[in-house]
Amino acid sequence: MPCPIPLHQLRVYSFLALLSLVWLPQAHAQSQLKRTSASPFGLMETTISDIHKAFRNGSLTSEQLVKAYLERIQTYDQPTKLNSIIIVNPEALATARALDTEFRKTGKLRPLHGIPVIVKDNFNTKGLQTTGGSIALKGFLPTEDAWQVQKLRDAGAIVLAKSNMAEWAFTPMHSQSSMAGETLNPYNLAYVPAGSSGGTAAAVAANLGAVGLGSDTGNSIRGPSSHNALVGFRTSLGLVSRYGIIPLYTRNDVGGPMCRTVEDAVRLLEVTAGYDPNDPITKNSRGKVPKNYTQFLRKDGLKGARIGVMRQLVDKNIHPEIKQLFDTALADMTRAGAQIVDVTIPNFDSLRANQWCSEFKVDVETYLRTFVKRDTLKTLDDIIRVGGYSDIVRDRLVNQNTHSGRATHPEIPCGDAFTDPLRVAYRNAIEAEMNRLKVDALVYPSWNYPPALIGDAKGYKGDNSQLIAPSTGQPAFTVPMGYTTGDLPAGIQFLGRIFDEPTLIRLTYGYEQETHHRVPPKRFIALGK
Repeated sequence: MPCPIPLHQLRVYSFLALLSLVWLPQAHAQSQLKRTSASPFGLMETTISDIHKAFRNGSLTSEQLVKAYLERIQTYDQPTKLNSIIIVNPEALATARALDTEFRKTGKLRPLHGIPVIVKDNFNTKGLQTTGGSIALKGFLPTEDAWQVQKLRDAGAIVLAKSNMAEWAFTPMHSQSSMAGETLNPYNLAYVPAGSSGGTAAAVAANLGAVGLGSDTGNSIRGPSSHNALVGFRTSLGLVSRYGIIPLYTRNDVGGPMCRTVEDAVRLLEVTAGYDPNDPITKNSRGKVPKNYTQFLRKDGLKGARIGVMRQLVDKNIHPEIKQLFDTALADMTRAGAQIVDVTIPNFDSLRANQWCSEFKVDVETYLRTFVKRDTLKTLDDIIRVGGYSDIVRDRLVNQNTHSGRATHPEIPCGDAFTDPLRVAYRNAIEAEMNRLKVDALVYPSWNYPPALIGDAKGYKGDNSQLIAPSTGQPAFTVPMGYTTGDLPAGIQFLGRIFDEPTLIRLTYGYEQETHHRVPPKRFIALGK
């Protein structure tokens, strides 16, 4: 088994990566599908479509692209203390060369051919260390990929690196782990990137990879995406398999894309959605997955739409700068042809109460038994014995070892989004009001406050992502909404009916194309223009 590449050894790629991005040798250019001319490739903010266009016109190879991203990781991740990456895949370059060879022979590109992906470290990656951010799993090499990782590889994607995360995905506040310490926000290093997928968010935002994968139990795709000016998709529970993802609460967990554009996120969703017998909840997606999702990428996607404003999340406990950005977003949607409708969900507070169930102990021990298979690491007690990064992690582990089920009315069973009576009632109430008012989606700020300062636990407030979708199972997408003081990003969230991803894609793409809020973090743009 090859050894992972320590980040400090990546300097070997520096000269070659820079050279390859400045010009392509003439002989090589002529070999690329008999193209005779090539222009320099711009790495910053590049998309899957940009990369594939460059592959086809001979201005870029997958090997060059991987080298360039490795160079950026080496140059920026540790030197700036961004700290977004736990480990780099030592097979990434070999995989890229093999994909280049395939393209030369066939002239065809797979859907994600040669695309380097940043993968959160709770997704199993075959032969590449997977730890969930915990030293308890240090050295664990899965023998198979997580479902989503395998689907991405089948589509031609390259696992570039595993990203840092909140240890065991325990907190939405920040991304600290005993494997790699604390990840910072690339837009302002004094602030958090949120959690738990903060490593993926920071790396993709800083252009250390093309696209990313995160997981979301309550917030952890959408919160970090919002804090890092990314698009983050929490899809309907049951649309995409969670097999091979280290669980927090399986009944709520979702894995999905974290990308710089809606289109790129859609392209990842397109190859991962569908039934997986290893994750029974995905049976609910049968008959609900369209032939493709890219057909819903419409620039005029807001024209004629009815957008419901979730007033219970907007009209109180909101930072004035976030409120101003949100009001501007509503005006932007109106200008793009949407009609804005105020929405108040009857009995909202009582419906959302008592939805969460503590099931980490059962879920993580099932994961250890199924995948890790170490005699010394079978139970949550074993994890506690090894220890963790911080008091937060230790206290959470101990608490999860002694508490399970609901905080109140523990006699009510904890089921999935399709069988749990409290969850079904909550979703029915939300969708009934959407239907009554004939709105296509509900919108609200992903966070009602800007990112918190590093180390400021009191600064964590306004997290709206926790409140609806994790319990109801509905899809919720966040898109960049603008920036507050200190260059701190903010996001707007679109909540849809369950399995109505097509509508959310149409609306979020329309909003993105109308506003184009995303810009890269300033301190990370020098290399790779």
